[in-house]
Amino acid sequence: MANVVDIVTDLVSPIVDELSFELVDIEYVKEGRNWFLRVFIDKEGGIDLNECAIISEKLGEKLDMINPDPIPQAYFLEVSSPGAERPLKKEEDYTNAIGEYINISFYQAVDGEKQYQGFLDSFDQDELTLTIKVKTQRKTMTFERKNIAKARLAIEF
Repeated sequence: MANVVDIVTDLVSPIVDELSFELVDIEYVKEGRNWFLRVFIDKEGGIDLNECAIISEKLGEKLDMINPDPIPQAYFLEVSSPGAERPLKKEEDYTNAIGEYINISFYQAVDGEKQYQGFLDSFDQDELTLTIKVKTQRKTMTFERKNIAKARLAIEF
């Protein structure tokens, strides 16, 4: 699966760069009986449906030209915005999220919890610091980045 993501990254990156979009994430996953190749793109001010269609068409053409087919299974190609809860993958994503409300989930529970939500105060190569709510109080917690399975923007309720 990583090989599919790498191949698609190499194919779609020039297309996205040419249109001054940002490649946010690519995933190739099986859900039920179906395989999905999802490409998430963004730009300042957001992405619209027509822009997703352009990327989908150009990427589909490039994928169809590769022989042998790098994706042997039938799959659905989806190109979309990452949405309001976009994943934090690259260092730039974390930099842009400082001061924002985020959700982090862990490979293993930390202090009995598998995930935390809070405001991203800071991060470096090794650690990430959040200000979280504990009932009516705010608490600052620092987490080792190697223990974080996923991070994404979150909506505070």
